[in-house]
Amino acid sequence: MPTVVITGSARGFGLCQAKKFKASGYHVVISDIQEQNLKKALEELNRINPETTKAISTVCDVTRLEDLESLWNCAVNAFGTVDIWINNAGVNSPDKPVCDLTDKEIAFILDVDLKGTVYGSKVAFAGMRKQGFGQIYNVEGYGSNDAMMTGLTMYGTAKRAVTYFTRSLARESHDLTEDRIKVCRLTPGIMITDFITHANGDATTIELPEKTKKVYNILGDYPETIVDYVVPRMIANTKNDGNIVWLTGARAFGRFLTAGFRKRDFFSNKS
Repeated sequence: MPTVVITGSARGFGLCQAKKFKASGYHVVISDIQEQNLKKALEELNRINPETTKAISTVCDVTRLEDLESLWNCAVNAFGTVDIWINNAGVNSPDKPVCDLTDKEIAFILDVDLKGTVYGSKVAFAGMRKQGFGQIYNVEGYGSNDAMMTGLTMYGTAKRAVTYFTRSLARESHDLTEDRIKVCRLTPGIMITDFITHANGDATTIELPEKTKKVYNILGDYPETIVDYVVPRMIANTKNDGNIVWLTGARAFGRFLTAGFRKRDFFSNKS
């Protein structure tokens, strides 16, 4: 039975991925910094395919290399190998220009979104190199394609760096393992979760401008919709340096083209 490890997976996109993987016949290892959230998530996962697949959880701070090493060991001790490792953990940026961010806010974004991805990839790559196979997925976000917006500069900086790092690590995998380890990107687009309205690890609430809400209503999707598309493609992937994209340019164009007929409002109960 294959195994997937997902960081930042006690809720939102990470938990939705975990549920889809478990429904697809995978053992699942979830991790998060909040133990209480993990407990609730594990209860939900244990109701999916309980007779054929298992789920376990462990607390993990992705900014701590030793925590990620413990996460890998936890997965291997429970299930023998890790087939897919997803660096999903991330935090949003407060809606402020860089000059108004505190040093702690800047460090927090870079530590979780960039360093956490680097550390997680380092641990997963080392383990997969020993076992001889595996896939690593790093989650892209706003800024990965060089998009820019006041208030998202630090988040975009981290995500742009994640894209470079992932592609360069894929090159390393080609040179070192002849592509036996697939290092890939996952591009989910705009997800309607608490992530878009909270920053600083949920400590700060973001009031989205009406213009932003309008764009999100056109281009956004709930994570359950996105995982139905991306998880089967992760499972089937055989390509190193791949990129699984939900919100493609063609899909975005079609959304804007039909926006007048497709009235959606994700924020009517959240205003």
